[in-house]
Amino acid sequence: MDGISLSIQDLLTENEYGLGLSLIGGKPGLSHRVFSSRIQKPGLALAGYFEHLHPDRLQVLGNTEISYLEQIDNRKVTENITKLCSFPISCFIVTKGLHPPQLLLDLADANAIPVLATPHQSSTFISLITKFLEERLLPTTHLHGVLMDVLGVGVLLSGKSGIGKSECALDLVIRGHRLVADDMVFVKKKMPAVLVGQAEESLQYLMEIRGLGIINIKDLYGVSAIRDKKIIDMFLELVEWDESSEYDRLGVDDSTVTILGIEIPHIVIPVRPGRDLGSIIEVAARNNLLKGMGYHSARDFQERLLARIEARPLGDEVE
Repeated sequence: MDGISLSIQDLLTENEYGLGLSLIGGKPGLSHRVFSSRIQKPGLALAGYFEHLHPDRLQVLGNTEISYLEQIDNRKVTENITKLCSFPISCFIVTKGLHPPQLLLDLADANAIPVLATPHQSSTFISLITKFLEERLLPTTHLHGVLMDVLGVGVLLSGKSGIGKSECALDLVIRGHRLVADDMVFVKKKMPAVLVGQAEESLQYLMEIRGLGIINIKDLYGVSAIRDKKIIDMFLELVEWDESSEYDRLGVDDSTVTILGIEIPHIVIPVRPGRDLGSIIEVAARNNLLKGMGYHSARDFQERLLARIEARPLGDEVE
């Protein structure tokens, strides 16, 4: 199976989300990979119904599953657990500090299926593990550009090398806005449909200014001038001014760009000497906020213009 994945060993070494996992069996299977953030409670499989078993998902055994196994006869337990362990199960996780049947541990060892334990209640653990897996398994990419927080709007500045992205970002920082990432932006897709950008750890708070070299924005301007991560709300592409090109003069039709399957507003800004790009980007951010509130300046102008044309009597000409 292709795509982003985690090993069961990664679950054991996680310490940020407080999963509290420990290994109690099936050590040879720690290299198994997890590709999905969805989990399954295999109660029906333990009862002998395997039709909708998803062996690639983490299988969580709680108080209901363990108590069920303790109450039915040994022959049925042996038959069902043996059949269950014949599938390529990624991992069993026992919650509430319960001890699984020895037969399950033996079969897990024989079939290289890791068995982990956590002291959390099933509902608590499922919430924690789902959040952890969603965070680690969602699509990611790297983009060349600069990410700024301008008036609360995540603005991703793009353009060819040397066009002035970092200088523009520095101007925005001086105006009181916040740097998220310069040069390389690490972008992660988060549910339900947002993009979150941040800097690579080695580049965090740093900016390259040609002629000056590497500067540290946090040291120069303080913590109020930086952010660790930000939702990307708009994509601004800086391009060299070309007299032969036609640029949007009204802004009636909104264009978008797709990143990791998510569409975000896309604005092309031509660059030439004398243009105050910092002010233009500030206005773009304010305009984006207005659009989010339902007010579209260009379309409002268009509607007023059309209404005025329709209201003019036939044959009435401008002197």
